[in-house]
Amino acid sequence: MEATGIHLWLVLWKACEAVRRHAERHIHSLGLGFSDFAVLEVLLHKGPTAVNTIGELVHLTSGSITAAIDRLERKSLVARCTHPSDRRARVVHLTEVGRKLIECAFADHAAAMETATSGLTAAERGEAVALLKKLGLSAQTEGVNPRRGAAGVMIET
Repeated sequence: MEATGIHLWLVLWKACEAVRRHAERHIHSLGLGFSDFAVLEVLLHKGPTAVNTIGELVHLTSGSITAAIDRLERKSLVARCTHPSDRRARVVHLTEVGRKLIECAFADHAAAMETATSGLTAAERGEAVALLKKLGLSAQTEGVNPRRGAAGVMIET
């Protein structure tokens, strides 16, 4: 069977959804919501980070990232402070309780993702990562033809 672009997209979509559902179920089993886990993970690996930067990294709107930070702050997992060089910006950092929680949760989640991806050998996962990066970069640079509508019909300008 020839792997057309649409077939590849459908297979990627279904695989991504299956792995995402596995990840979300596991994160919820840890007692965390997906966005809270994502925020804590950014802080664990990037260190203290501006609120708007966290929002961009975890794909949350400004309102949603503020709600997530508020929620985590009420649980004493994060704290906000003034940015050292921009008094208008707020920087978020993990509290000691937050650091302990996300370190344990992240290690547990890494093991769960090993299970979720165990259908491939380590070498196959490496190949998949390389191919998907190549595909993503290619798709990013190709863009969409602005003269065609959603159904591929030429749009008169």
